[in-house]
Amino acid sequence: MQSALLEAMGERQITVGSVTYPLPALFMVMATQNPIEQEGTYPLPEAQLDRFLLHVLIGYPDAAGERAILALNRAEQKRAATDETLFTAPDLLTQREVLDLHLSDPLQEYIVQIVLATRQPERYGDDMKGVLRYGASPRATIALDRCSRAHAWLAGRDFVTPEDVQEIAHDVLRHRILLGFEAEASGRTPDELVDTLLKRIGVP
Repeated sequence: MQSALLEAMGERQITVGSVTYPLPALFMVMATQNPIEQEGTYPLPEAQLDRFLLHVLIGYPDAAGERAILALNRAEQKRAATDETLFTAPDLLTQREVLDLHLSDPLQEYIVQIVLATRQPERYGDDMKGVLRYGASPRATIALDRCSRAHAWLAGRDFVTPEDVQEIAHDVLRHRILLGFEAEASGRTPDELVDTLLKRIGVP
């Protein structure tokens, strides 16, 4: 399973035995971590985690969220009964204009500086020395660029703002940075580190 998951993300195909199956143009790879049932499961190595575009934290929904889940579930049951198709794969593939959204040169440099800051956090304060063992890879730069554009597109804009970058930064970076021993021992988290860097890096 783990081998197929990584092959799908890297090669857009899955190999079973000696047979290779190409994946369709439109597919999504999702992996879940359940903190309640972890017996027999092991954390992925950092190099494998880096292949994931985002690491999204999802807790229990509030009352409004529970109501929305109920409404969505009823709507899905009705659609299943009528066999209604909302989107087709070609429809979704035509939405690639998200990659053409305007991202200014200063914002591009902002993204680069955020990623570089995870590799040399001490540049942003003596209190940041030794907090990280490893910073984010170039995949993080690409992910910040693409996800910031997608965030702006979902907001109905045709340009990216610093707020788009900041909103998506935690999901992009939290699984790509490795805390130092002292930081872990003191209970610090990757999200706290990202918060600190975002406050100290100049915003264009």
